[in-house]
Amino acid sequence: MWRLPFFEALGNAQRVLIAGAGGGFDVYAGLPLGLALLGAGKTVHFGNLSLVNLHALDKGVWLEPGVAAITGETAAHESYFPERTLARWLALHALPSTVYAFPRTGVRPLRSAYRRLAKRLDLDAIVLVDGGTDILMRGDEAALGTPVEDATSLAAAVGTSVPTKLVASIGFGVDAYHGINHVQVLENIAALDRAGHYLGAFTVPSHGREAALYRDAVEHARINTPGRASIVNGQIAAALAGTAGDVPLDGRTAGTPLFVNPLMAMYFTFDLAGLAAHSLYLDRIRTTDDMLQVSHIIERFRDEIEPRPRVPFPH
Repeated sequence: MWRLPFFEALGNAQRVLIAGAGGGFDVYAGLPLGLALLGAGKTVHFGNLSLVNLHALDKGVWLEPGVAAITGETAAHESYFPERTLARWLALHALPSTVYAFPRTGVRPLRSAYRRLAKRLDLDAIVLVDGGTDILMRGDEAALGTPVEDATSLAAAVGTSVPTKLVASIGFGVDAYHGINHVQVLENIAALDRAGHYLGAFTVPSHGREAALYRDAVEHARINTPGRASIVNGQIAAALAGTAGDVPLDGRTAGTPLFVNPLMAMYFTFDLAGLAAHSLYLDRIRTTDDMLQVSHIIERFRDEIEPRPRVPFPH
């Protein structure tokens, strides 16, 4: 029987951090994987680059400098709080319910935060998860989607010393809304495969426990985050329900045709260091202190190059 290299890489890992790379509800994209690893007897922690103003929270949330420990009881002034919403859902299902949140910073402070958390939790694996595919953009594509948060997380995680570091991308196609050319995504995956950094793809079993719990978590988040539910996770959940085409989600997608399809329910997996090495600009952002610097560096890089031309799907 074939064994997926991604799971072989995690074979000896016992303490795994599933971390959302792009902020917002990205950590939810790691739920099916995290639940499967929990079912396999591993200790799983969830973390996320947060879009919430964590510095407005009570000082007691700070586990380490740059790391907030969010629970269902964490007080906040706004209802949009994906990390707390996830913590509450995890608690409802008697699952480990602390979600570690990282503030939106540049690479240098985020890298320090990852290192502190890795030491405190004695991690032997980090899986950086992206809901979508913009983490796979190397920089010269026709469009990069929303790369700032993903690139910052990737650069921070690659500088964190744990034995196993991986990337999992789920939601192939959702970034078309942000201009991503998915032919170029496939070209990038092929290049990573040639270099030995692509660890295979697999579909979340739609009739399995993990898919059912994930759909429940996404629905719970939709109900508890009115008007700001995750469009990305909504499409992935719809794909895991066997639906396809222009599936209505909520008012935020009105007038924007969607193309929900089974590929959205697949994880594409990679060696994190190998993926980072394929980025054409990641070295430039390693010493940044805030995300505005990251954004400006990416913009300057884009001004220096001739992007690859957009390519239509041939079939």
